[in-house]
Amino acid sequence: MNHKKKYIALDKFIHQALYNSNTGFYMCKDPFGSKGDFLTAPNISILFSEMIAVWIIAFWQKLKCPKKINLVELGSGNGEMILHMLSSFEKFQLFKKSCKIFLLEKSLFLRKIQKKKLKKFKVKWIKNLNEIKTGPIIFLANEFFDALPIKQFFKINNEWLERYVDITDKKNPKFVNKKTNIKKFEKKIGIKLSKNQRIIEFSPLAMKLIKQISKKLINKNGGLLIVDYGYLNNLMMDSLQAVKNHKKVNILKNYGSSDITHKINFNLIENISKYLNLKSQGITTQRNFLLKLGILERAEIISKNLPFSKKANIYFRLKRLIDKNKMGELFKVMLITNNKIKFQIGF
Repeated sequence: MNHKKKYIALDKFIHQALYNSNTGFYMCKDPFGSKGDFLTAPNISILFSEMIAVWIIAFWQKLKCPKKINLVELGSGNGEMILHMLSSFEKFQLFKKSCKIFLLEKSLFLRKIQKKKLKKFKVKWIKNLNEIKTGPIIFLANEFFDALPIKQFFKINNEWLERYVDITDKKNPKFVNKKTNIKKFEKKIGIKLSKNQRIIEFSPLAMKLIKQISKKLINKNGGLLIVDYGYLNNLMMDSLQAVKNHKKVNILKNYGSSDITHKINFNLIENISKYLNLKSQGITTQRNFLLKLGILERAEIISKNLPFSKKANIYFRLKRLIDKNKMGELFKVMLITNNKIKFQIGF
């Protein structure tokens, strides 16, 4: 009998769980919305997408209204956000004429949903950022980076260990930690991750993407707007979790049927962007960002002549977006650009 143990690095395990073309969580179903496994801001209120649309137009104006601009949404989920944004852009004809929309979507299943939803609009689906050849680019990442696979490292008794999954018994996977050479890993990626840390969470895939984006922002101009679940501490933490039917579940026992995510360490993203010669224009909470863009005023305008029940519904949804105990503080917003731009709207 062969008792050889089989180990797989955590990031590869997560990648298989989420993106395996036959069984991956994002590849076979629509997990978004109240009937799905979790809610994202665009599914909670149309106001969120409207505010992002307003911000994008302001940023385009900051770039001196280029005749051609590309808007790239990274991972568009069920297409809800870009759908509402496109409706908002109808009110800004000059921008609408200048703007080309691209969606970078890995899941063929979600792409079908997006295509159905967006059939009235001119949208192009891409597999790779290099498909965009000209013009400045605005990248939009709403709850995108938290769904990318991560590696985890733990410092125990002054030694660094990397987390793997033991899949020898496929029905009963287990976490195992294996010794690793962290200096070698840091040299490979070009960033010192381990200084003053006890835990490291790092996504090689996020790094690769931000590298590609950085080249575009430096050569062609534009920005990357990140809205995500995360924290600002210098100390990293073990934030890995799985969610199914709006509840936290065991990562190993719900392989392929749950969403595996982590909290973004925004300080780390800032360090990566500095290393790539980019500049963070600011990091703020979702609450501050939306309030500064005028979400309350917008809610007032649209609810003015509505009956009480509809008005209440608008404000109930708005509360989820900006309440300090809901998404308001949990979610952060960050803008990354090249060093020439100064843009503070929303921050």
